[in-house]
Amino acid sequence: MVMKAISGAGLGLRREMLDELLPVLPAEVDFWEVAPENWIPLGGKFSQDFERCTSQAAFTTHGLSLSIGGPDPLDHRFLLAVKRFLNRYNIPLYSEHLSYCGAQGHMYDLMPIPFTEEAVKHVSERIRTVQDVLERPLVLENVSYYLTINDRMSELEFINAVLDESGCLMLLDVNNVYVNSINHRYDPKAFIDGLPSGKIVYGHIAGHYEEAEDLRVDTHGADVIEDVWELLTYAYQRHHVFPTLLERDFNIPPLPTLLEEVRRIKSIQQHVTAEQVGVA
Repeated sequence: MVMKAISGAGLGLRREMLDELLPVLPAEVDFWEVAPENWIPLGGKFSQDFERCTSQAAFTTHGLSLSIGGPDPLDHRFLLAVKRFLNRYNIPLYSEHLSYCGAQGHMYDLMPIPFTEEAVKHVSERIRTVQDVLERPLVLENVSYYLTINDRMSELEFINAVLDESGCLMLLDVNNVYVNSINHRYDPKAFIDGLPSGKIVYGHIAGHYEEAEDLRVDTHGADVIEDVWELLTYAYQRHHVFPTLLERDFNIPPLPTLLEEVRRIKSIQQHVTAEQVGVA
């Protein structure tokens, strides 16, 4: 089986969706994303159904427990399990969060890494180890965060330094840029301007919760708002039209409603592509 490169607009695959999706995956979705941790332990019907899915469409992965910025040693047994999973289902990309989730035990949350030169070196060394084990580039997502810890660099400087020193690639979460821009008072377009176009492999878009006028919480539990759609359009215009996936983890609406947002991603991609061809 040949590995299928992702393109277009995607959607997260959840186990509870399988009965509705199979036997034929909806044509509107160009690629799907799963968390390896949620599928590696499964056999039997789930494994068979997942193989039916991966035979029909391109897949990528977005992990939850790598803890790339954490103080604990990397879990090599887990990394080898991820590698076997990727190889078994011919999935080319493994993405994770530029954060950490463990310190002498799993914390079941994404914790912010201090934006410091020391953290850049620590994270980059661990990224290179992961890439050596997986024999693939690691793709890291810019995360939402709600406090800063002894930061001596900006978020943008930190991300760029990690990308440069480690050789990893980037998953650009546009909703996280928007959420952070409100919570930490920066210009989201200037942030996107400062990212290296050649590092962006694919993107995420999602809804969030408005806790207060100056506080947004990244929940993946609501529809994408207009400001985030506009920021996605800007990211395409500023960089390139990258594959983009809709995340929805809570308050999940019926599949036709999810597919409406997937189709909107595709519509924006087509519009920006037409603009760029016209300019060229």
